[in-house]
Amino acid sequence: MNAENTAVPPSQQGAATGSTVKAPSYASIGSPFFGILLAIMAVIVILSNIGASKGVVIGPVVTDGGFFLFPLAYVLGDVISEVYGFKVARKAIITTFAISVFASLSYWVIIALPGFDDDYGRAKQAALEGALGPVPQIVLASLLAFLVGQTINSWILVKMKARTGEKTLWARLMGSSGVGEFVDTLIFCSIAAPVIGIADAPTFINYVLVGFLYKTLVEYALVPVTALVIRWIKRREPSYGA
Repeated sequence: MNAENTAVPPSQQGAATGSTVKAPSYASIGSPFFGILLAIMAVIVILSNIGASKGVVIGPVVTDGGFFLFPLAYVLGDVISEVYGFKVARKAIITTFAISVFASLSYWVIIALPGFDDDYGRAKQAALEGALGPVPQIVLASLLAFLVGQTINSWILVKMKARTGEKTLWARLMGSSGVGEFVDTLIFCSIAAPVIGIADAPTFINYVLVGFLYKTLVEYALVPVTALVIRWIKRREPSYGA
């Protein structure tokens, strides 16, 4: 059992009903499930960082090209936090962004390498610089935002689990996601806005509000799916609840 499987203090046991809340269970990371979740989360974050370098306008909505991917990283963060605990979730966040930084450095090297000196080569170089050139700033924005937002999200989820045990999973998922997504969106938009061409206050406010509402609503809509995935993994993790 994970080291986070500690007993719940008496003050946190059955405050409302007088019943005893069982200490929360967490799985160890010895099975293949954690590695698969971590790999998927890293790929999603890297792709969303590339997509976020493009500003997107859909009617009155201002967003970026990574808008449809990034909420999925938070969903995976919820799964990891619920099944494996806060310490493992923190390791997953750090690992994911170490990989993102490596990807960003790789883009920089690719752009810096001398290319063919003809019209086609110069066109390809310009396209690479336009598509991948802003990514380091986006990675910085994403790194700080996801590091803080996902850490808060994971911490709140685990603290709520310590109080309720295996009950009210939906409340943990929704409560932690709202706070985490707001912090994440505010930090990310503040750094990324100039990179994608947002320069005035009304557009920036639109960018922040749309990003926060969209990502939070997507996570809320996916709560039933997230809960099913969590329960599926819990049943198959040999060390969960052991």
